[in-house]
Amino acid sequence: MTYTVNGKTFDEQPEPGQCLRTFVRALGHHGVKKGCDAGDCGACTVWLDGVPVHSCITPAFRADGHEVTTIEGLGSPENLHPVQRCFRDAPGFQCGFCTAGMIMTSATFTDAQKADLPRALKGNLCRCTGYRAIEDAINGVTEIEEALPGKAVGTSVGAPAATDVVTGRAEFTMDTEIEGMLQLKVLHSPHAHARIVSIDKTAALAVPGVLRVYTWQDVPRKRFTTAIHTDHLVDPDDTYVLDDTVRFAGQRVVAVLADSVAAAEEGCRKVVVEYDVLPAVFDPEEAMADGAPRLHGSDDPFVRDPDHNILLELHGNIGDLEAGLAEADVIHEGTYFSPRVQHAHLETHGSIAWMEDGRLHVRTSSQSPSIAKVKLAHLFDLRPDQLRVFCKRVGGGFGGKQEVITEDLVALAALDTGRPVCFEYTREEEFTTASPRHPMTLTITLGARADGTLTAFGVRNVSNTGAYGNHGGETLFAAGAAISMYRCRNKKFDAYSVYTNTVPSGALRGYGMTQPAFAVESAMHELAVALDIDPLELRRRNIVRPGDSLVAIDDRPDDVAFTEDGLGQCIDLVDAALSRSADGKALGDHWLIGTGTASSVHETAPPTEHISEAWLTLGDDCVYELAIGTVEFGEGTSTAHVQIAANQLGTTPARVRLVQSDTDRTGFDTGAFASAGLFVAGNAVLRASDALRDRILAFAAAHTRADLSECSMDDDGVVCGGVRVSLGELLDAAHRRGIRFTAARKAYGSPRSVVSNTHGFRIAVHRITGEVRILYSVHATDAGVVINPAQVRGQIEGGVAQGIGFALTENYHVDHTGTMINPSLRNYRIPTYADVPRTEVLLVDSTDSVGPMRSKGMAECCINPVAPALANALHNATGVRYRELPLTPERIYRRLGESTSVVTAQA
Repeated sequence: MTYTVNGKTFDEQPEPGQCLRTFVRALGHHGVKKGCDAGDCGACTVWLDGVPVHSCITPAFRADGHEVTTIEGLGSPENLHPVQRCFRDAPGFQCGFCTAGMIMTSATFTDAQKADLPRALKGNLCRCTGYRAIEDAINGVTEIEEALPGKAVGTSVGAPAATDVVTGRAEFTMDTEIEGMLQLKVLHSPHAHARIVSIDKTAALAVPGVLRVYTWQDVPRKRFTTAIHTDHLVDPDDTYVLDDTVRFAGQRVVAVLADSVAAAEEGCRKVVVEYDVLPAVFDPEEAMADGAPRLHGSDDPFVRDPDHNILLELHGNIGDLEAGLAEADVIHEGTYFSPRVQHAHLETHGSIAWMEDGRLHVRTSSQSPSIAKVKLAHLFDLRPDQLRVFCKRVGGGFGGKQEVITEDLVALAALDTGRPVCFEYTREEEFTTASPRHPMTLTITLGARADGTLTAFGVRNVSNTGAYGNHGGETLFAAGAAISMYRCRNKKFDAYSVYTNTVPSGALRGYGMTQPAFAVESAMHELAVALDIDPLELRRRNIVRPGDSLVAIDDRPDDVAFTEDGLGQCIDLVDAALSRSADGKALGDHWLIGTGTASSVHETAPPTEHISEAWLTLGDDCVYELAIGTVEFGEGTSTAHVQIAANQLGTTPARVRLVQSDTDRTGFDTGAFASAGLFVAGNAVLRASDALRDRILAFAAAHTRADLSECSMDDDGVVCGGVRVSLGELLDAAHRRGIRFTAARKAYGSPRSVVSNTHGFRIAVHRITGEVRILYSVHATDAGVVINPAQVRGQIEGGVAQGIGFALTENYHVDHTGTMINPSLRNYRIPTYADVPRTEVLLVDSTDSVGPMRSKGMAECCINPVAPALANALHNATGVRYRELPLTPERIYRRLGESTSVVTAQA
C-alpha cells in the first residue's frame, strides 16, 4: 500500500484491523492524540484528502493512495498556519491535549460553519477551557500581550509552550518511542467483592508475545495509599499493588506483560481466575449498619471502625445546636445528594518505565512526580538516587492524577525484566477504575430569626469513599469548611467516610467542597425563600467578615489569614450583573424563567504540609533558567512562574527558560493541586528570584564600584548609577572569581489565605420537556493581584463549564452489582461547545496577604458555587426543589408541578 503523510510518500502495510491513529503515531506523528478510541472526542483528528476525520475510527487501509495531513504537516513553529497562530494568540488551549484535533477541524471551517459552531464543533471535546477561548481563536480574537522588562505581572503573556502546543510538537506522556518497549495490560475483577482462590497463568503465558503474568504473589506485599500528599499518614495504607481480595468491580487482578498491546490483551483474556464471591455492600448507610459485609480487617490500624466500614468519622460542636434551633423563628432541614463524577481529562493515565545506568526511570502522567518517587522507593526498596520520576506536558488532571495508579506496575515490570515498559489506560478503565469524586449525602439543618440572622447550623455528611480510602479522610476534613463561610454561634458537624464495594473515590477539582457547597447553598436559598428575604441579602447578613475566624467544626486556632471582604464584593458584583441582564421572557409561554446564585470560600492551600523548592540560575547564554518541580497540565502555573521570575529580575518572559517536573533536575515539590502550584510554588519562585536579583545587584555594585542603592536590573543588563553593564560582562567577571549566579529557595503552604466566589445564573426551563437553557452566566472571584488576566479568565470559564457538566449532563450510572455501565465519553456526556454558555467573569479589586505578588490561586475553587446556583435558579423558575444531581431533563420533568414545603415556623 502507498501512503502520503504530510507530503511524504512511502509504502507500508498496516496491521490487520489497525486504525489510522496508531498507524500515523507509529510513524512519529505524535500530535495525533488518543482520547477515546471511539470517535467521541476528536483529539485524533487528521485530514484525509483535506477532509477532517477521526483517525481512531478510520481504518488505516482506507488511507491507501490518499493524502494524510496531521497537525505537524499543517504548519511549523517557523511558519504557522493562520489557525495555529490564532489558537496560540487567543490563547485557545489550556492543557493542549485536544488542541491539535481542534485546529485540524476548525482549519477547514467555512464562514457558514463558523456561524454555526455548536454544530461544527460537535465532534471535538475540550475539558479545560469552557470553549470560549476556542471560539475566540476560531474567530481570530487575540488576548496575548507582550510584556515589558520587569512588567510581566498583570500582563496576558502567552504560555512558554504555546507554539509547541499548536504545532503538535509539545510532548505528552506517551509521545515517545523506546526500542524494545513492552506493553502492560490489566485483567479487572468482574466481582464487587471476592477472594481469589487460584490463578492459572498457563494459557496466558502460551500466547505468542506474552512474557510475564503478575499476580498478587509476584508483587511486594506492602500496604500503601495511592493518594498523593506530602504527609502520607493523612491517608490510609489500605492498598496493595495486587491483592488476593478484590473489593470493587474493576479492581486489577492480574497484570500481563507482552511485546504488543494485542498480545497483552489476549493474555488477559486467557488468564483463568477462580473467585470465592463474597457479599457486597454499595450504599454507605447500609455499610455502616450492624452485620454489613466488612471490607477491611481489624488488623488495619488506619481504619477507624472496621466492623462498620468507617474509615474516618469527624464530630464537632460550637455552642449548642438545640439551643440555636429553639431560638429560631424558622427552621429548615433538607438532605442533598451529589453523585460520582469523573475527571474525564482527555489524556488517560499512563506511565513508561525503563532501566538506564542501573537506575529506574519513570515517565508518567502525574500531578506530583516528587511524591510518586517517594511511593515507588517505598514499594520497591529503592534509594532516592536509584530512581527518577518525571513528567512531560500532562493532558489534564483536575485531581485525577493526584494518585499513583499506573507507576507501580510499570516500575515492577521494568525492574523485573530490565526492559522498557508502557502502561496506558483505556477510556473505559478511566471510568471504571480511576478515582471519581466522592458521592456525598448531606443533611443540612438551619435555624434563623425573622431578620435572617442564623441561630443554628447543623451538618451530617456521609461520604462514600469506595473500596479504598485514597482521599477519603482529607476530603471529609475539607467538607467541613463549607460551614465556615457563615457566622453562627451554634454549629454541629457529624461526618463519616465509609467503605463500600464501589470504585475508590478520589480528588477532583473543588476537593471535598463541591458537594457540601451544593447542599449548604441550596439550603440557604430555601431558608431565604421561607424568610421572604432575597437569597443574596441573606448571605450578606451572615457571611464571615475580615478578621473573623473561619469556624467550622471547632474553634481551635489555625493558620488561615482572612483579611479582606472579598466574598461581600463578589456577592455585590453578581447581584448587579444579574440586575442588568435580560430576563428571557421572549422565549415564549412554555419556558419558565428563574435566577439563582450561590457562593463559596476556599483556602489557598491544603491544610496538610505543602512544600516547593525553586532553583534559579543565570546561564552562560544570559538566559535565566528556572527549575521548579510543579507539573503543567493546563492550570497555567508554568506561565505564572515565568512571569514572576521575569518581573522580579527586571526582564521579559522570553529570557526565562523553564525546567520542570523532573526529580533529577528540580527540587522537591508536593504537587500541582489545591491551587498550590501558584500559591506555594509561586512563593518559592518569588523568593528565589528576589535572592538571585539581590546577588546579581550586589556583584554589579562591587564590579562598578557603585552604591548598591543606585543599581537596578535592566532586561539583559544592570544599571549602576550612570553605567550600564551587560549580564554577559558580569558573568565573565563572576566566572573569573569562581562565582555562579544562582539561588534556591523553598516555600511552604502556611500561612494560608482565602479565595471567595459567587456565581449567578438566569435560566429557562421548558415546562413540557424539562430542558434547561442557560440564558446568562456570571462569576465573580477575588483572585488578588492578577498575574495573567487571560489565564484567570480561562480557568474560571473552564471550572464553570465543568460545574455545568456535573450539574446538568454528566451521569455516572452504577448498576446493582456496583459496576459502572456507561464507561464512554459519548454516554457519560461531558459538555460540548453547544452545552456551555459564555460566562461573564468579574474580578474583585483585591490583594492577598500571603500569596506570591499578593495573588491567589483560584483555579480550584471556581467550580464550587456552580451546581447550587443552577439548582437555585431551577427552584426559582419551577417552584420545585431538586436536591439530587445531576439535574437532567427527565428528572426535572418527573417532578414539575409538585408543591414542596421545606420549612417549619416556630410556634
